[in-house]
Parts: sequence; structure tokens; C-alpha cells
Amino acid sequence: MIRRDGNCLRVSGSLTMATIGASFAEAMQPLEGKDWTVDLAQVEAADSAAVGLLLGWLRNAQRHEAKLVFVNVPDNLRSLADLYGVADALPLSHSS
Repeated sequence: MIRRDGNCLRVSGSLTMATIGASFAEAMQPLEGKDWTVDLAQVEAADSAAVGLLLGWLRNAQRHEAKLVFVNVPDNLRSLADLYGVADALPLSHSS
């Protein structure tokens, strides 16, 4: 689930192949004209589908000339991004 709180998007629950559909549709809503923070602190589970979601979010932001940063990225999601060679392309905050 994704909750908008000002310019912060708070993600909770599972970001897995089985659950990503609704989250992906929510993530592709326009992010026009703002700097956005995507807070992943309440993500309970993540797999490779979550990496695809972050990449999709980044493309969506770029398309709408918005900026975003991912914060509180779970360690396993950070590891998957590293494994797939996309961690450097994603705006992952180094602080948790």
C-alpha cells in the first residue's frame, strides 16, 4: 500500500511478485513538479518485483520532471538492486 503524505510517499506491506500489481498502479500516478521522498520503512517483504517497482517509479518521476529519493530501503532490497546492477541508477538514500 502507498499513502501520500504531502511530498512523501509511505510504502507498507509486501512488495513481491504476488502483491506488486496494486502498488505498481499507485506508483505510476503523476508526480509532477515536486521533490518526492519514498519511505520504505514499513515494507515487510521485498523481492525482485520491488526492484522493478523502484525503476518504474524513477522513470515515472523523470517523465513528469519530478525528483525522488528512496529512504529507509530494506537491506534485502538494497542487496537485490546491487545484484541486478541498478543500485547506482536508483536514488537510494544512504541513511536509514
